[in-house]
Amino acid sequence: MKSGKRRALVAGAGVAIAGVVTAVALAAGGSQQDPGEGRTERQALVAERGKAVMPFDLERTTHRFTPTATGGTQDVVADRRGDTEQVDLIRAHLRKEAEAFSRGDFADPARIHGADMPGLAELRDGYGRIEVRYEDRPDGATLTYTTEGSVLVDALHDWFEAQLGDHGAHAESGH
Repeated sequence: MKSGKRRALVAGAGVAIAGVVTAVALAAGGSQQDPGEGRTERQALVAERGKAVMPFDLERTTHRFTPTATGGTQDVVADRRGDTEQVDLIRAHLRKEAEAFSRGDFADPARIHGADMPGLAELRDGYGRIEVRYEDRPDGATLTYTTEGSVLVDALHDWFEAQLGDHGAHAESGH
């Protein structure tokens, strides 16, 4: 990842402080990983913020981001087959997000990942040229993002990449 992109992932005062703590730990021979959780301080911060926005349990679900030539798909699935509680929570949340994103309202991702999240400004500005389609799947739900604008496709891919990094073990790439 280019250093400019890495800096763009850092948003908000809390994250800046976490970055300073991480830099000090690295300088002292430490690690970015929190040994108790196996995730970076940023990922722990994102998981904590996510609890206020996402009703499902990140420890029992997985986000999957798959870039495509015209945008991409975002699947959120329950990790355990038959976990109807998580499936219902995923579906309710993604239905709400699909409606919000279709109106250009990306407040929830900004609350979780920061207002300077890569791709977010372009998605807000170009929301009228992005089709967001919701679909149930047996283990959760899918949002499909489709656009003809190459700038918006790139923004969606940047947005997906940022979420992959921020969600850590709770996310995976679909390609």
